[in-house]
Amino acid sequence: MKVIISRKQVNTNKSNHWFRDIAMLEICDAKYVGDYKIYLVFNNGREGIANLEKALFNDIRSVFSQFRDKERFANFKVDHGTVIWSDEFDLASEYLFYLAFQDNPELQTKFKEWGYVA
Repeated sequence: MKVIISRKQVNTNKSNHWFRDIAMLEICDAKYVGDYKIYLVFNNGREGIANLEKALFNDIRSVFSQFRDKERFANFKVDHGTVIWSDEFDLASEYLFYLAFQDNPELQTKFKEWGYVA
């Protein structure tokens, strides 16, 4: 069973320079840096670290529990513009972008549009 969490359409608002000329936000590269953190490079030129520990341990869906093992969690790859684990689980690039930059005040409007903040 393949599970996609939080795949959302990106609104390419030209006034937001982080998303200029990008039809869809994608991940170009990703590396595990430890403690459920992934260093990400996005196609808009931004780089950041997404911490997935809270998502893995606070979400009650069983799909998350299998990736609480750090060795299994670290075994991911970049495919089709996002991070995937063994062709059965992936996270939307927008969600990973949100996790990497959730404290950036310049991006709060975009995160509201995506539904990640109220």
